[in-house]
Amino acid sequence: LRHAAVLDLGFWTYTTVVGRARTPFEPVIADRESLALSWVPVAEVDALPLHPGFGASWPALRAAIETAPHVVVDAANVVGSVPDGWWRDRAGAAERLLSSVAALAARGLDAGELGLPFARWWPRWTVVLEGEARAAAATGSVADSASVEVVRAEGSGDDAIVEAVRTALTDGRAPVVVVTADRELRTRVEALGAEARGPGWFREQ
Repeated sequence: LRHAAVLDLGFWTYTTVVGRARTPFEPVIADRESLALSWVPVAEVDALPLHPGFGASWPALRAAIETAPHVVVDAANVVGSVPDGWWRDRAGAAERLLSSVAALAARGLDAGELGLPFARWWPRWTVVLEGEARAAAATGSVADSASVEVVRAEGSGDDAIVEAVRTALTDGRAPVVVVTADRELRTRVEALGAEARGPGWFREQ
């Protein structure tokens, strides 16, 4: 899933969902309303006799088709922001954080939280673990999620976060949001072009 746009007329709503196929496949007609179904290069869509409603919405959809938000989570900072005894079991606390991230990856974020158009977006997520938290197991929904990457930093967690941001931006993913309250880290990632949000923002989601 990439994003969803909702047309709400009060008595009737229509949702457009944009996604990217993980593997190539041939489309098959599976309803009685379609006469033909095929893949069309993005650059050729404007040349088609589009349905008026879709034609009106296509420019905004086309403008956002390459937008790929990415959220990088400073696990140590987020876990350490709540005095719930996390220091007694750092790996367990990290596992709970990973479960929360997996839930957000499945549900998506309101577009306004990312400063993006439409209704909802499904970002890629990177969670950086360091120290004892590296022993956290990525099981269940985390292991099954194609949208959540777990980085187990061998050295500095901050350096691993900066590298994750640099890689995301190099790969064309944007906007990139880093969840941390660490001032020095915020300065470093903002210098690369990312936006920093505090742990409170993450918990609100």
